[in-house]
Amino acid sequence: MARLILGVLISGRGSNLQALIDACATPNFPARIALVISNKADAAGLDRAKRAGIPTATISHRESDFEARLDAALRAAGVELVCLAGFMRVLSGPFVARWHDRIVNIHPSLLPAFPGIATHRRALEAGVTETGCTVHFVREEVDAGPIILQERVPILPGDTEASLAARVLQSEHRIYPAAVRMLAEGRK
Repeated sequence: MARLILGVLISGRGSNLQALIDACATPNFPARIALVISNKADAAGLDRAKRAGIPTATISHRESDFEARLDAALRAAGVELVCLAGFMRVLSGPFVARWHDRIVNIHPSLLPAFPGIATHRRALEAGVTETGCTVHFVREEVDAGPIILQERVPILPGDTEASLAARVLQSEHRIYPAAVRMLAEGRK
């Protein structure tokens, strides 16, 4: 079985990366992670990748050639799909165009509602009864790309940002691997 080759970009703890690592380790999962790149040398997700035997790289976003180095590393690893997993940088239009329909992101809201940051606080302040998470293709405009998969999460009485974030994160860990499977199997 040919497996879709993934490159995962992270900036932090890597919990969505771990969900992808776990999925890729299961028999018959149609993708494998070839490279994990962080823009921060101290990202805990790098340790997750190393424990799983996945090559890692750190490329600082402060370097003037950051995106050129990022592009070169992904191409050298044979990456076919770039998965943003807590990658806290906005990629430029030219970079996104080079990887058109080959970069996906997981976002902690039901897009198009609450794009950008502080999604849980904004959902609570808006008084909505549900939120969730979205896997989408990346476009130059932040959180505006075509939706691949969503999962709804109810907002419960007494929810705080932290309690809501924890439940949404559990959904993220389910749907990111599911969306990657759909793409690898040509279903989206």
